[in-house]
Amino acid sequence: MRSIIFDRFRDPDLVRKICDEIKKNASNINLMEVCGTHTMAIGRYGLRQILPDEINLISGPGCPVCVTPTSVIDSLLDLKEVTIATFGDLLRVPGSKGTLEMARGRGVDVQVVYSPLDALKLAEKREVVFAGIGFETTSPAVGSTIIEAARREVKGFSVLSAFKLIPPALDALLASEDTRIEGFILPGHVSTIIGSRPYDFIATRYGIGGIIAGFEPVDILEAVNELLIQKREKRSEIKIGYRRCVCSEGNVRAKEILNQVFEPTDSLWRGLGWIKNSGLRIREDFEPFDATKKYDIHPPEIEDDPRCQCGGVLKGIIRPNQCPLFARICNPKNPIGPCMVSSEGSCAAYYYYER
Repeated sequence: MRSIIFDRFRDPDLVRKICDEIKKNASNINLMEVCGTHTMAIGRYGLRQILPDEINLISGPGCPVCVTPTSVIDSLLDLKEVTIATFGDLLRVPGSKGTLEMARGRGVDVQVVYSPLDALKLAEKREVVFAGIGFETTSPAVGSTIIEAARREVKGFSVLSAFKLIPPALDALLASEDTRIEGFILPGHVSTIIGSRPYDFIATRYGIGGIIAGFEPVDILEAVNELLIQKREKRSEIKIGYRRCVCSEGNVRAKEILNQVFEPTDSLWRGLGWIKNSGLRIREDFEPFDATKKYDIHPPEIEDDPRCQCGGVLKGIIRPNQCPLFARICNPKNPIGPCMVSSEGSCAAYYYYER
C-alpha cells in the first residue's frame, strides 16, 4: 500500500503532465517554499531545473535549527552539572562558544535523544535540560512530556523552550520591504497540527495565495501550478493540497496541549530578528519544568558571524550560492552558519543537489 501511494506522487507521466500545465500557465513569479523539507525535496528531485526560468523558487525560514539564535546554544553551553538532552540536528549548530558536539568532546554530558520521553526517562536519575527547538510539529510532543513529568513529579526534568511559530514569521516576512513574495508553498508537517486557518491572513491582508503541500514531486508541482493559476486569475486563496494529512482545523488535541502548556511570547529568530508573539514560553502552571526559571537563564543577544549570509538566505533575499562563503569556506564538514548545518537547511540542500 505504501509503495502504491508513493508511486502515484512520483509517477513520471503525471509529473510530465503537470509540467506541461505549468509551462502553459507560467509567468514571472516569486514563490517561497517555507519548509526545509520542501527545500530538500526540490533539490533532491531536481524540480528547480525542470521548471520554466520565470518561476523563482525561494527558500524560506522553515528550518527550526536554522532560525535558532546563537544565544540559545550559548545558554545550553553555560549550564553546569546537568545533562543536556537534544535531538541530533542541534549538535553542530554554532554558538559563539562552539557547539554542543564540541562540548561533548570536552566531557559535557550531552545526550542525543529520539523523543522527549527519552529525556524524561533520563531525568528520573539525574538533572536533565531538554533543548526545546522546533516548530508547531515538535512542541506538542514536548508539551505532553511536560504534562507527564508533572503527573509523575519528575523534578529533575526541565525544558529550555526556544520553540517557534510559523504564521507570525510569515507575517513579518510579508511586512518587510526586503522581500518580494507572490505565493507560498506552505509547510505540510506544521499544517498537520495547526490546519489551514492560521494562514488566512496571507490572502486577506496581503493578497497573496498559499498552498499547503506534501513533499513528493507531484505535491510540489501541483502547488506551483495552482499558484500560477491564482496569479493569472487575480485571486488569492489558501488551499490544502496535502489533504491526505491536513485538514482546515488541524490536530485539535495537539493544539489543546500547546495551549495548556505554552503561551506565545516575542522571540528572536536567527537572521530575522525579534518577531512579536512568534515563540512559546512555558506557562506559570508548569514553571517547575521551565529551565529558564529553574537555572535563571537570560540568553544574551549575540552578533552572528558577519561573514555568514544565512539571514539573507532565510529571508529569501539571496540564494545560498550567492553567499561568498558557500562551498568555499562553509560546507557540511565545516559549517559556518546554521543553514549549512541542518539536514533541512537551504545551504545544505544547495550544496548537495544544486551546486
